[in-house]
Amino acid sequence: MTTELRVLRPSEWNEWFECLELAFGGVAEPPEQRELDEQLTEHERSIGIWDGTDVVATAGAFSFRVAVPGGALVPAAGVTMVSVASTHRRRGLLTSMMRRQLDDVRALGEPIAVLTASEPVIYGRFGYGAASRQMSLTIDTDRVRLTVPQGTDEVRLRHAKPDEAMAACEGVYEQLVAGRPGTPAHGPGWERKPMVDPVSSRQGGSAQQCVLAERDGEIVGCVTYHIKPDWEPSGPKGTVTVNDLAALDPAAYAALWRFVFEIDLTSTVEARNRPVDDAVLHLVSDVRRCNIRVRDSLHVRLVELGAALEARTYRAPVDVVFEVEDAFCPWNAGRWRLTGDAKGVASCRRTDDAADLALSVRELGSAYLGGESLSALALAGRVRELRSGALAEASLAFSSDAAPWLPRGF
Repeated sequence: MTTELRVLRPSEWNEWFECLELAFGGVAEPPEQRELDEQLTEHERSIGIWDGTDVVATAGAFSFRVAVPGGALVPAAGVTMVSVASTHRRRGLLTSMMRRQLDDVRALGEPIAVLTASEPVIYGRFGYGAASRQMSLTIDTDRVRLTVPQGTDEVRLRHAKPDEAMAACEGVYEQLVAGRPGTPAHGPGWERKPMVDPVSSRQGGSAQQCVLAERDGEIVGCVTYHIKPDWEPSGPKGTVTVNDLAALDPAAYAALWRFVFEIDLTSTVEARNRPVDDAVLHLVSDVRRCNIRVRDSLHVRLVELGAALEARTYRAPVDVVFEVEDAFCPWNAGRWRLTGDAKGVASCRRTDDAADLALSVRELGSAYLGGESLSALALAGRVRELRSGALAEASLAFSSDAAPWLPRGF
């Protein structure tokens, strides 16, 4: 087999994207979603493998800045659109694309790469670690009530057409980015992503609806949602599916949740992607009837280990030496001394000093955003403590006050 790995040419996008669609089951994307995907594609960061004239593998990246503990926005490659044709398995195509991509990310000076995995087992061998989780809720609103904070009744809610509310919703999103590790700051055009609403994706529900929360004429929150009507002999039992819900203060946040709980002719609220520390868990009267499920979300790969660890702050003072394994990006392998604190001054430099903790770059990726505990990884045998007390010190320092979260996929 003679194959060629190279950068995507703009004229080849349709064929390249069809390879991706086929690998994910062969169901074509709705035209409006496909059009936006093409517009957002960074062709110079998109690669493919050609077998003759046929595209047989794809991979791309978006240029993001991702929030890390302490509020800094770190340049990151948002890895996306990865596929290998089923006719070309077990030939090293994925490995060759991951090699090329991480070399390119390093050359661009981006300390980290991030992705969401169709199957989590795929990316660990390339040094990615699951670093954030998402929570889904299915709430019985006939049985669950909300207790809302003072000031909730002062928040004004109003319906808005999603397209017309796009800028307002994006404004709320942008104000919240730095406070939640794992949240990407997007470039132009990304404000359209959550507003694309093809009929084929509604699963029998309504067109997407939007409600804005206002105080003193300023937008302080928004929610987008679908309603799926349903009836049984005893009456209505419709479902509200919450897509995005965000607010700048507790009262606006509670007002939006109360609104979706009280929509007429419905008895269920579904929210498929919420942070695991979502405040709504403290507003509901019965968390057991919220049917909580948790799964992995954002995976992180430290591309330049020293620069990545220096870019974030640490919850407590830390001074540890890591012995790091990294077979795929060997420039990260070896011993690194990390010193840092909550003031935003961190240093991560190579050292010949004795190691305090031994782990692979994958574990550092998992812990990087503060959502996964180094102590828990040690209990799983994935981190080894070589100096007594070093594990507790590092685990506390890496933790984050806010759980990391990816509000929107890419």
